[in-house]
Amino acid sequence: MSLVSHLRSGLLPSVIRSVPRRQPSIRNLSGMAGGPQPASVVVLHRSLAAAFDSFCQANRGPLPLLGRSEPGMWPWPSLGAVLDTRSSCPRFWRYESGLCTGSLASLEEYSEQLKDMVTFVLDCGFSPEEACKAAGLPGRDPAGHWLAAAYKTTVPCSPSAGFGCPLVVTVRPIPQDQLGRLVQASGALGGERGLPIHIGNPDLLGIKDLARPDYGEPVTCQPGDVPVFWPSQLTSLEAVSSCQTPLAFTSAPGHTILANRRAVEARTARPSPEDMPEAHRISQDPLHYSITSTSAVKKIRHLETLIAVDPGSRGIGHLLCQDELLRASLSLSHASSMLLTTGFPTHFTHEPPEENDGPPGALALGAFLQALGKKVSMVVDRRALDLHEKLIKEAVEQGVLKSRIPLLTYQGGSVGEAQAFLCEDEDPKTPRAADGFSPPAFGEQPSAQAPSDQGVSNWGGYALACALFILNTCSVHGRYLRRAVGLPRAPGDQVWAQALPSITKEETFLSILMKHRVRSGVSGVVGMEVDGLPFHGTHAEMIQKLMGITMARP
Repeated sequence: MSLVSHLRSGLLPSVIRSVPRRQPSIRNLSGMAGGPQPASVVVLHRSLAAAFDSFCQANRGPLPLLGRSEPGMWPWPSLGAVLDTRSSCPRFWRYESGLCTGSLASLEEYSEQLKDMVTFVLDCGFSPEEACKAAGLPGRDPAGHWLAAAYKTTVPCSPSAGFGCPLVVTVRPIPQDQLGRLVQASGALGGERGLPIHIGNPDLLGIKDLARPDYGEPVTCQPGDVPVFWPSQLTSLEAVSSCQTPLAFTSAPGHTILANRRAVEARTARPSPEDMPEAHRISQDPLHYSITSTSAVKKIRHLETLIAVDPGSRGIGHLLCQDELLRASLSLSHASSMLLTTGFPTHFTHEPPEENDGPPGALALGAFLQALGKKVSMVVDRRALDLHEKLIKEAVEQGVLKSRIPLLTYQGGSVGEAQAFLCEDEDPKTPRAADGFSPPAFGEQPSAQAPSDQGVSNWGGYALACALFILNTCSVHGRYLRRAVGLPRAPGDQVWAQALPSITKEETFLSILMKHRVRSGVSGVVGMEVDGLPFHGTHAEMIQKLMGITMARP
């Protein structure tokens, strides 16, 4: 079979062309841009080829697989002509039973073993330095270090048949006021694959000290800098170590081969204006930014404008904080555990004294958080506990909620007593695990979020659920959430869409509130109205408009 017949779209290490005999065939697995590009290699026994292929496909961010050879097709002995000449040996690392046991200038002495081995070629084409240059940011490496800092994280790659390892990342300090330009330049140069996977506090990745990298030279953040992290192809070294195969080889860090790529636009095509990435700060302590697309940001801002209306003429326009909905939804999207709160006694001459502006929005938000697979609990004061237990029970029975939201309550009244109840050892960074409310994953803090008080409080809860749908159906945000490891999350649009607020569900829950004599906050009426505004008309129309924005195609 000819070499051409083995190629699916044209990846070929340039060194191969100089080998007169046993020309290797490379099976192309992904789209490339034209011109010689740097790549690294992983050489494994043929019995591991399928598993490593699957591992790369499931973790495309750190392991962008260009192609792989047929067994035994190793391009030697002229490898030295295509290695990175900026540095000297070592050029390859040898692994034995998971341990790196040597550095080699050539693999020629292993020609017999290579007959049963497969060579994988991984893309090293995207460079954060190029993105910084494109954004107009000055370089900070006057010594010309050949290998930038890279760190092992506590983020696990998606495992596959014996391969499982932590994500390795590289970092660049970026002035805070230049983050937007840098993120957009990264997307323009490398497409989705060029985007960072974390911006902010290294602790959130499990990195304790930027001055102690696992590979390369340390970095220093200047005042006003924000550390920006990208997935590193050096993850492949950890993957090879994890499988503990008797013999394997990898490119040494900082040493590459050159791969010829035929023109395929998928990787480097400039994003459309609607798909351009944007970075937004969601937390100051710890410092944390999120990324989503321009189209998602536009939709969420449209939702915020919609719920900011004041049909009751209560003069609450001054309460609006621009982009509060965007920041809240991004924060909730990243958190793994949420604590919701609702309930406000406005009718002290009635039993119960609660109003019906609050619980519907809180349950609508809770229902969508449940659909996203997040842990949700609700805290109410002791006086309202029995009522909310009944409301949640009947909401599940009538299909407003898919499953029960656990309820928490406390007896104290001061801020200190509340903190002691909600947090272990009164530490706000250590949430209490009780009655279904458990601590979040490493680096993620629980979010306590009451529905926004814009227009009608319920509208804030509806809008937050809609904003979360928009974010979690955005591929740019989804990749950032999973840190470019694993496949896009399931179940996807259909199940999430079913969990969104609807006129039917909200009408049903308002009927449950009427049954329990929960009243309109403005008029005190037990009926199909909230804040003195009729459900059929004002509130139903709001839900319809929110859903129209949410489900509209960009």
